[in-house]
Amino acid sequence: MKKKEYKINEDLVGIRLDKAISQNDDSISRVSVQRLIDEENILVNGKKTKASYKLNLNDIVTIIKEEPKEVEIKPENIPLDVVYEDNDILVVNKQKGLVVHPGNGNPDGTLVNAVLARCKESLSGIGGEIRPGIVHRIDKDTSGLLIVAKNDKAHINISEQIKNHKVKKTYIALVRGVVKENKATIDMPIARSTKDRTKMAVSKTGKNAITHIKVLERFKDYTLLEVNIETGRTHQIRVHLSQIGYPIVGDYVYSNGKNPFNVEGQMLHSMRLQFVHPTTNEPMDLKAELPQYYKDVLEVLRRENSGKN
Repeated sequence: MKKKEYKINEDLVGIRLDKAISQNDDSISRVSVQRLIDEENILVNGKKTKASYKLNLNDIVTIIKEEPKEVEIKPENIPLDVVYEDNDILVVNKQKGLVVHPGNGNPDGTLVNAVLARCKESLSGIGGEIRPGIVHRIDKDTSGLLIVAKNDKAHINISEQIKNHKVKKTYIALVRGVVKENKATIDMPIARSTKDRTKMAVSKTGKNAITHIKVLERFKDYTLLEVNIETGRTHQIRVHLSQIGYPIVGDYVYSNGKNPFNVEGQMLHSMRLQFVHPTTNEPMDLKAELPQYYKDVLEVLRRENSGKN
């Protein structure tokens, strides 16, 4: 355990506890502060308190943080399609079928193993020993762009951008059925399914989830969509599209997965990421073209469509 204490001066009097800590210690994000308060690892005058507590002069704030565990995940020489890299971030075009980080049933062979081999010691430790550098995730069978943080400062900055909806994520999805509307917004809360804990579901008691869709191309029995998400709930795009009757082609979890193209796993690709660089503050606009198998399926559909939309 690592303990840090400081006394509140006049500059911080009357400020909320969570905001004051974030201002006073740039190594801790607001998200981390809230978690530490919930875990009773941030104390005021030796007592647990709420994030909304307004500080008084000479209050003693104690922050208790666990020492980062030594990374035990082994580096593996797995090919990576690197779209952008500098001293702060690494952006990769993740291939379909690659799990982002180790977990139950996937102890190795993950993106984290590959990144460790490439970056060695240069990764943020905020994600812990299992998720070093991982700021956000995409599903195993979703391909496309993913940001990896090389240091804690970059990790905190990108996490805050994601939290404040400053990172624009654009996906391409091929769905079953012909979507009538050219544009639409799906605003349905999502929670863990009560019937199957491995799945997510639309639920009145869930967290808010907003997905915007735009038709790019219509085929006889399918539609190609551009998808933007305001929130980043687990399986959000897959759940929302399935809920409105247009499941993603190949998605065996939220549809029967049947398709004449023999595609396994959802045809969902993270095509574009727009965000602000965590150090230079320059606007970043990165793209990853569709995988070849995806292009091949679209070519088949276009031939069948005879040029009609």
